[in-house]
Amino acid sequence: MPSPEAAATHPCAFCEIAAHRSPAYFLYEDTDTMAILDIFPFTRGHFLVIPKEHSVRLTDMSEAGQLALVRTLDLMLRRTSRLAPDYNLALNAGRAAGQVVFHVHFHVIPRYGEANPFQVRHRVPLEEKEALRVVAELSPP
Repeated sequence: MPSPEAAATHPCAFCEIAAHRSPAYFLYEDTDTMAILDIFPFTRGHFLVIPKEHSVRLTDMSEAGQLALVRTLDLMLRRTSRLAPDYNLALNAGRAAGQVVFHVHFHVIPRYGEANPFQVRHRVPLEEKEALRVVAELSPP
């Protein structure tokens, strides 16, 4: 059964990005998934892995969609080592869990030894110059 937020959130920001109607810094894209930089990153290189098909929660997705998402997640986690050896992987499912965009997505947050990035604080918008550097670092060799 779809989650309570599913009906009220379509079209959404990630669907617009998947359709290339809204801008994003793409790190990876295939027919089913994409990886993009978070525009309000917790740390340098914070990015999102997202299915193109709209689903609010992982449990709303088909098994094939979940597998495609995990394949992309695996690929991008391996690339993350170019930025830092350590990272956080986060999935927020539902409003009470901190989900803000109601389209399933994983956060990959490279860690550089800083304090807990999840503490409430002001997040600085991503600047284009920095975004382009990170895209270059995480692109295929």
